[in-house]
Amino acid sequence: MTEKAILPKTILVVFGTRPEAIKMFPVVHALAADPRTRVVTCVSAQHRGMLDQVLEIAGIVPEYDLDLMKPDQTLDGLTAALLTGLGKVMDQVNPDWVVVQGDTATAMAGALAAYYRKLPVAHVEAGLRSHNIYHPWPEEVNRKIIGTIARLHFAPTDVSAAALLAENVDAKGVHVTGNTVIDALHWVTGRIENEPALASGLAEIEARFGDKRVIGVTSHRRENFGGGLENIAEAVRRIAAREDVAVVFPVHPNPNVRKVMDAALKGLPNVAMIEPLDYPHFARLLSVAEIMLTDSGGVQEEAPALGKPVLVMRETTERPEGVTAGTAKLVGTDVDTIVTEIFTLLDDKAAYSAMARAHNPFGDGQSARRIVELLANDG
Repeated sequence: MTEKAILPKTILVVFGTRPEAIKMFPVVHALAADPRTRVVTCVSAQHRGMLDQVLEIAGIVPEYDLDLMKPDQTLDGLTAALLTGLGKVMDQVNPDWVVVQGDTATAMAGALAAYYRKLPVAHVEAGLRSHNIYHPWPEEVNRKIIGTIARLHFAPTDVSAAALLAENVDAKGVHVTGNTVIDALHWVTGRIENEPALASGLAEIEARFGDKRVIGVTSHRRENFGGGLENIAEAVRRIAAREDVAVVFPVHPNPNVRKVMDAALKGLPNVAMIEPLDYPHFARLLSVAEIMLTDSGGVQEEAPALGKPVLVMRETTERPEGVTAGTAKLVGTDVDTIVTEIFTLLDDKAAYSAMARAHNPFGDGQSARRIVELLANDG
């Protein structure tokens, strides 16, 4: 009598934005390579163009594409479309696991749609908490909703695991895996080494600012819209007034961001306001920048992997590990504070070295492997 063949588990991986795609493609690659799992990808295209850039470089063609991006759509309208659209996909696929990442509307709606069907949910990058439901907004609440639903919680650090346990999440489902963004960064930097043309689009800017100290800037947080963004723009203007400094600023396509930055920074000789970068070019910017100035979450994890200090233009962070380790520092959106902190890093070698050499707490590049092992064995 022969043993019954064990069918691979069907894993539905759901994501919709560029940051999710970056952090999920190592998981998709690892699932596709494992005979114990069959991976099905569904993208919401909550962000369209920036998502597609990552899909292309990672070689992922989604089985399902909801194509939901609309100009100026409301959060409730987006959430409703996500919930019904993702639900239909789940009804067709009937997966053994639904895997979501992070804190987007796509991740939250994916978890909720799975819950309505009693499908088990696994959460990549679980347990991040700022303990302020409006910072980051709406991401803090999205994460808490997913944390209530998920059966498997892939926490990037001990701190995030502890946050889940403090909320009485079942300890059997909490696993510290590291953050898959480090897997992705190692993968893409390896590709660039073998194929330099992948990130050659910054060559003109690198040549133009060859004698300058480059500050990389990203800014797009909703909670900074209005006065916060105006302060950030003014701080960048003052920083770029230094003759030894150049700012490279991939400007987010959101008109709330663009109109503020154009008004304050357009035409300044030491500022390159450029279109959003695809992933290889963003990795290249991390390599050439001395300091990253950001209100993004992912940059707080990525830059330290390359030894670059990060100044975070937010009042709180759901990634306190970087602040504790010394790789990141919260500076808020006060103009004088941002400028002072940047100048300190530029002018004080000891202060710069302390941040650049601090241990990166976010992972070792093996997170996706650990996640697939847990999914294949149901935790």
